[in-house]
Amino acid sequence: GGRPAVVQEKPGVTRDRREFVAEWQGTGFLLIDTGGWELKPGEALTSEIRSQAEAAVSAADAVLFVTDATTGLTDDDAGVADLLRRSQIPFVFAANKVDDAAKEGAAAELWSAGLGKPVPVSAFHGRGVGDLLDALVGVLPDLGKLPEADPVPSVAVIGRPNVGKSTLLNRLAGMERVIVSEIPGTTRDPVDQMVDLDGRVFRFIDTAGIRRKPKIKEDADFYSVLRAREVLERADVTLLMIDAFEGVTHQDQRIAADAVEAGAALVVVVNKWDLVDDEARHRLESDLGDRFGFVGWAPVLRMSALTGSRVGRIRAALDLVLETRTTRISTGVLNRLIREWTGAHPPPVRAGRRPRIQYVVQGGDSPPTFIVFVSGGELGDDYLRFLEGRLRDAADFTGTPIRVFTRSKDRRR
Repeated sequence: GGRPAVVQEKPGVTRDRREFVAEWQGTGFLLIDTGGWELKPGEALTSEIRSQAEAAVSAADAVLFVTDATTGLTDDDAGVADLLRRSQIPFVFAANKVDDAAKEGAAAELWSAGLGKPVPVSAFHGRGVGDLLDALVGVLPDLGKLPEADPVPSVAVIGRPNVGKSTLLNRLAGMERVIVSEIPGTTRDPVDQMVDLDGRVFRFIDTAGIRRKPKIKEDADFYSVLRAREVLERADVTLLMIDAFEGVTHQDQRIAADAVEAGAALVVVVNKWDLVDDEARHRLESDLGDRFGFVGWAPVLRMSALTGSRVGRIRAALDLVLETRTTRISTGVLNRLIREWTGAHPPPVRAGRRPRIQYVVQGGDSPPTFIVFVSGGELGDDYLRFLEGRLRDAADFTGTPIRVFTRSKDRRR
């Protein structure tokens, strides 16, 4: 019912398997989208895509096998049909691209697959999809009413291409959940994976590497980056991965700013730490202080996703920033502090007027949000940054952005 997957008229766009919650006629199920299965993969990347698809099939309660009615039964289709017959997993056989009644004859030809009657559909136009879903729900096991699950914190793993995001997710998941390749841009769709870290479950979301716009050459890459940025809007925590070899780049700064804008908690992960010498480490530490000064409140972890060195520190960092994300300061304490701060450092005069802070309230958390009621003028951005700094001194807001808004009688900012 939406556009969660990158779609393009070329093969190989989908690579990793992705999971979506779906529902039809009161029956909920988890839908797993996989990359195209090839009988004879021609390169390492397509071989990995095939392995991911087969792993999804082996863990499934049912399979939706989609073929292209306009091309007829291919060798790859025959290979999938053989795989299904051997697996003995319930399945539904769909003939896609049957856009009108005239093309239903092409779907009938797919009986030769030996999988029974194919269900003719047009995924693009929605034709026949209701019948397909009826058939799919009909082969799913009846699990009865499932208990309500506790909310699970979501952690977005973001960064530039090839900094080790997928390697980290595989390390945390304890399996090859995401395809890892030296080819930049291997991950295109966000990939969700539930991971148990020392007894607490997190939903990790591996995203496509966020490139600078001039380096985005394909539509698939453009939409991959767009979806990666959308993930930030629904994440509780962002793990921003930095390549220790390359240091902090301008693009890393932009990604960090995007995470702050989205309101997610932030943990900086310096990957490949074990591969750089002391001189490079010293230079990187200086980079972190200079270029990430605007997120100096974010914890920094130094590790190796490939070897697993120091990866165990992630759980403690996630617990910390999730806790501080919900920190609240009572209105009484807050206003006492504001009087102290403004008494020592009054707001500067602007346009001949000195603004006066009447009172402050914390309007919410996740992220912590403060509303400053002002009369007699406007507070500038510099003074709002001053207030943010004082708030961080007063309470533990490690790893979480703070939002400070002003209100006055005649305007809001």
